[in-house]
Amino acid sequence: MALPSTLHHFDLRITHADTGVEAAVALKVARHPSETAERLWLRVLAYAWQWREGIAFGPGLCEPEAPDVLASLPDGRAALVVRVGKPEPQRIERDVNGNAGARVAALFESPRRLEAFLVEARERKLARVARADLAAVDPGLLAWLSRHEERRARIGLTFVADHVYADLDGESADGPLGRASF
Repeated sequence: MALPSTLHHFDLRITHADTGVEAAVALKVARHPSETAERLWLRVLAYAWQWREGIAFGPGLCEPEAPDVLASLPDGRAALVVRVGKPEPQRIERDVNGNAGARVAALFESPRRLEAFLVEARERKLARVARADLAAVDPGLLAWLSRHEERRARIGLTFVADHVYADLDGESADGPLGRASF
């Protein structure tokens, strides 16, 4: 018998200082039994980083081809496709090619992983990867968030330029959001 997913409840406050976007969301996030805390938090960070009305989590690890975070237009076409962790350059290029007009983004677990992605994309001459929004989370911030495995939490995520500030149940941490271009 397979283990069930664990449901996490987050009262999430999202602020994008540069654009004036603010949102308060009661978020329920299912964590697959094989999913690490780091990957769970990467999904939450990606959700907040790419916040827009209608944003949702994908089906998760049970459907590896599906995006981690997505949003659709009223006609059903993709408006946003986000991958987290260690996406392959070919997967991001397929997302760009297969979702005309959609914003495609990838949030990597570290600047080192982002750099390895860029090297591979250049070697394979995957030029359309340049259309994707690529960023990496500070490993220190991700480790700090991952130490919090409570099933209920209040978290505030504030994005100022390429920096993320996190407030989790009265504790705070921050780190750069490393950006890259192809």
